[in-house]
Amino acid sequence: MKVDVLNIQGQSTGRQIELPESFFGVEPSAHAVYLAVKQYNAAQRQGTHKAKERWEIARSTKKIKRQKGTGTARAGSMKSPLFRGGGRVFGPKPHDYDIDVNKKVKLLAKVSVLSDKAQKGMLKVVEDFQFEKPNTKEFVKLLNNLQVEGKSIVVLESDNKNVYLSGRNIPKSGVATLKDVNTYQILHADVLIMSENSIKKLSL
Repeated sequence: MKVDVLNIQGQSTGRQIELPESFFGVEPSAHAVYLAVKQYNAAQRQGTHKAKERWEIARSTKKIKRQKGTGTARAGSMKSPLFRGGGRVFGPKPHDYDIDVNKKVKLLAKVSVLSDKAQKGMLKVVEDFQFEKPNTKEFVKLLNNLQVEGKSIVVLESDNKNVYLSGRNIPKSGVATLKDVNTYQILHADVLIMSENSIKKLSL
């Protein structure tokens, strides 16, 4: 599959680039994408939620009433979960939500969403560009020139501090490098914008 290479004005450069079949021409695997997104979402959870059980409550352990003859249920202390301010039964505890996904499955998931974007015409290839300094207005202008609507992710071959700082505060937009972009980011982008060199690097 070949796509036009655009400049930052959104116009065709007259050149086309061949998308590598191994990344943009595979049959998407919905299950692999599901596992990759599930792992990403799980990793976002801090897992710091905590509720005190009865042994952690700082209250008197004195027996609050006699065992029998009161007409009500027996009670040993005010730490009981039955009383207001008492401990919680089987409350949440801090734990790790991370799940393991095989490297090959994660790669298949990323390749699946890349192929899906290319097949649906949601991929734009832009010739490599630089910003002399962080400039959000220039980044917005770039998106407007490319007629980007909705969410977008710009994928660069390598780190570019000025481009990253220019795009980090724009709602529904993001900047990532080829090695760091993940399946979740690509999947939830309405438009995937990739630099020409990032495509060439995939072809190596």
